[in-house]
Amino acid sequence: MKQTIIRTGLETLYFTGLHHFMRPLVGGIGAILTLHHVRPARPEAFQPNHLLEITPEFLERLLRRLRGANLDVISLDEMHARFLSGDFKRRFVCITFDDGYKDLQRFAYPLLKQYGLPFALFIPTSFPDRLGELWWLALEAVIAQNSRIGIVINGEDRFFDCGSVQEKRELYDSVYGYLRSMTSEDELRHFVRDLAVRHGVDMAVFCRDLCMDWPEIVELATDPLVTIGAHTVNHNMLKKMADESAVRAEMAMSRAVLEAALGRRPQHLAYPVGDPTSAGPREFRIAAELGFKTAVTTRPGVLFKAHRDHLTALPRISVNGDFQRQRYLEVLMSGAATAMWNGFRRVNAA
Repeated sequence: MKQTIIRTGLETLYFTGLHHFMRPLVGGIGAILTLHHVRPARPEAFQPNHLLEITPEFLERLLRRLRGANLDVISLDEMHARFLSGDFKRRFVCITFDDGYKDLQRFAYPLLKQYGLPFALFIPTSFPDRLGELWWLALEAVIAQNSRIGIVINGEDRFFDCGSVQEKRELYDSVYGYLRSMTSEDELRHFVRDLAVRHGVDMAVFCRDLCMDWPEIVELATDPLVTIGAHTVNHNMLKKMADESAVRAEMAMSRAVLEAALGRRPQHLAYPVGDPTSAGPREFRIAAELGFKTAVTTRPGVLFKAHRDHLTALPRISVNGDFQRQRYLEVLMSGAATAMWNGFRRVNAA
């Protein structure tokens, strides 16, 4: 239902041409794009995390369009410099990837290299260390591989049928929502670990098979087109961590590990998950105190001059696998859809 509403809104803005009329008022000075996986389409009917992946063909069409548009595709360092100097003569876009998946190196990087476009890659350091927990994929695997699962809720065993694709989708959405409602990241991780053990899913497999290792990251980092940024150590939703010193350590240690591995100090940060339930004013303040030039959220929006005063709370536009249409991205980058989403607030840093 939510996807249908979003798609209807994007279609309406596009086919009425309203996004063209709104762009001068809400288009801002630029935008930051968020991507995760880039890989060929998979045949499975049950793919609850499909929003995190696009096909190489769609990415190439996007890159070709960006190259031909009247804007600059720039690095995060250049974006930061433009904010400080007030140089907004030309609209710009930055391309960012979260998490450091192997498919980026195989499918996305050759295309970005071909078109000569800079991009940033945010690495949670536990992923190349092979200690990371991609809990959302573990949850998907448990439901995909079973027709009935048992879950402990409030100390009580409860059982759910999930034999059909529809049942699996509904169960995933319910359990995912339940997990995201938890106030503690530790509680969430414990729940998924227990669920995985109960149903024979090895959580370590996802990190090992899907994420780049250190040699791959080091090799990628030698390309001047590539900016490596911090993404914490354990990919925790920082706002759910009560201890401020632990939040600070997640950011600072991630940067230190990357600096040791790459020989360069990361200047940019991405908050894991990055929505208002995962990063807020406390996290924005800590990132600034630690000296990061910029830090990005996943709050939807384009950039305005006013973001110069909120460089550690920058919005991004998701290149969403469930909405692989160039016209949808055109509407989103116009600022029309995100302006309506944000109640026409230019800065959303609360």
